[in-house]
Amino acid sequence: MVGDAVWLEQRNGHRFLALFVEAKNPKGAVIVAHGRGWSPDYELYGALRTKLAEQGYSTLSIQLPVLDSTAKLGDYIPVYPDARERFQLAVEFLKTKGYAKIAIVSHSLGATMANQYLINAKDHAVGAWVFMGIINGLEEMFRIGIPVLDVFGSKDWSVIVGGADERRKQIERNAGSAQVILQDAEHFFEGREDELVKIVAGFLDKTLAIKP
Repeated sequence: MVGDAVWLEQRNGHRFLALFVEAKNPKGAVIVAHGRGWSPDYELYGALRTKLAEQGYSTLSIQLPVLDSTAKLGDYIPVYPDARERFQLAVEFLKTKGYAKIAIVSHSLGATMANQYLINAKDHAVGAWVFMGIINGLEEMFRIGIPVLDVFGSKDWSVIVGGADERRKQIERNAGSAQVILQDAEHFFEGREDELVKIVAGFLDKTLAIKP
């Protein structure tokens, strides 16, 4: 496995897994957030956490709350506070490593959870947010105030493709934000990981581009 396993502890004593990869001469740090029911190293997320490190961004891929395999999207709403705490602990971990600013790169329900974190955190210290194939749209973008990148495939789920115009109107409220459609890509960007990472890293180079 690439990187180091890190166990972060929540207020209730629960410890959750995060996978940390430190880039050579890092330009910044990224929290990678997976989709519904998956893990920090599952396929797309494993590619993101390792390939972004190759692009100069240290990564911390975190385990978000996972419910039973039969759980629907609405069943996850009660665990949003749990997810928000995990994002905050990830931020604090990276700050202890010396990173002054941090980006979040999130997918599917992990993007929805990142949205909830960013609109509720009083001082999140996150300098940029990338979301891919976000579930349940966006909420209260005016509270975030950081550059946002919305990436989705032209063959993504219909609810995601259909909501693109509304999402674009919302992210335009934040300077430096953009929306990118990856042609012929599906929800998990199978076979398109290198192109996806190039898009994400290019956005981070423009909006984060910091030294730790």
